[in-house]
Amino acid sequence: MRAATIRDGQIRVEEHPDPAPGPGEVLVRVRAAGLNGADLHQLRGGYPAPPGSPPDIPGLELAGEVAARGPRAERFAEGDRVMAIVGGGGQAELAVVHERQLMPVPDALNWPAAGGTPEVFTTAHDALFSQARLGPGERLLVHGAAGGVGTAAVQLGASAGARVTGTVRKPGLRDAVGELGAKAVLEPEGFEEHGPFDVVLELVGAPNVPGDLKALAPGGRIVVIGVGAGFKAELNLLALMGKRASISASTLRPRPLEEKAMTARAMERHVLPLLQSGRVRVPVAETFPLEAVQEAYERFAAGGKLGKIVLVMT
Repeated sequence: MRAATIRDGQIRVEEHPDPAPGPGEVLVRVRAAGLNGADLHQLRGGYPAPPGSPPDIPGLELAGEVAARGPRAERFAEGDRVMAIVGGGGQAELAVVHERQLMPVPDALNWPAAGGTPEVFTTAHDALFSQARLGPGERLLVHGAAGGVGTAAVQLGASAGARVTGTVRKPGLRDAVGELGAKAVLEPEGFEEHGPFDVVLELVGAPNVPGDLKALAPGGRIVVIGVGAGFKAELNLLALMGKRASISASTLRPRPLEEKAMTARAMERHVLPLLQSGRVRVPVAETFPLEAVQEAYERFAAGGKLGKIVLVMT
C-alpha cells in the first residue's frame, strides 16, 4: 500500500506492507483522511505516535470501506462505509482499526466530509459535554472557531441551545463562522471584554489563558484542547478560586480502547443524527490527493482556512 510517510522531518509518499487485521479488528480501505494539528506536531518531531500505532505514518482520522475482518470482528460487514479516530496510520490506502472505534458513515456525508469528521467532532463533543457539561442557555466562547474543531464546536454548541461566540483572526472567515451558528464572531484581541462566558473552549493555547479566566463567569469552565500558540501560561489561582472556576485539558490520541469506544458510541447517539439531518455539517476547505501530501501539509500549516484539509485516496 501507499502511505504518507514521515522521514527525517519531511512528509512524502512511500510503499508499505499491507496491514492485516487481528482479533476484533477491521481492515479499512481508506477513501479520505483529514489533517489535524497533531499530524503537524508529529511531522515536526513533537508528538510521536502512541504504542501500537505506525510510528512513521501520520493520520488521526479516516473514512473508508471495510475490506476485511479479523477474527471475532462482527459489528460491520465487508463493504460497509465506516469512519474512525485512530492513534496513527490514517493517511494510507489501508488501515487496521478495532471495530469498537469504528462508526458508520451517515448517508448524507461524501468521502471528504466523512474523512474530516471523526477527530474534530469527537474532540468537540467530548470537550463541550463530557468535560465542560455545557447546558442550554449557557454562553460558550470558542477560540480558533474557523478551524476543524472550532467549526464543529460552534455547531454542536448552537445545536444544544448554547449562545456561542467565536474568535477568528482572519476577517474574511468571520461571516462564515456566524453562519454555522455563532451569535458573535470577534477578533482575538480584546475578547475578554465580551464576557462573561460559562464555558471557554481553548483551541489556541497559552497566550489566551489569562484572558480566558478574566472572561469567565462564576462557576465557569475552561477546557484546553489546543496549544499551537504555546503551552506554558501563568495562571492567577486567586482569580480561579474567586470565580469558583475550573480548568481542564485533554487529548484523545493516547486514550485506551475502552475510552475511545465510549466516545464513538457518544458520537453515534448524539452527533451522527445531526450530520445525517444536515443540522450540522463538515466544512471542507480543500482536498488533496495522497500524492500531494506535502502540499496538503503546507496548506494546513499556512492557516487562514474554514474547516478541514482532507487527503483523498484515488
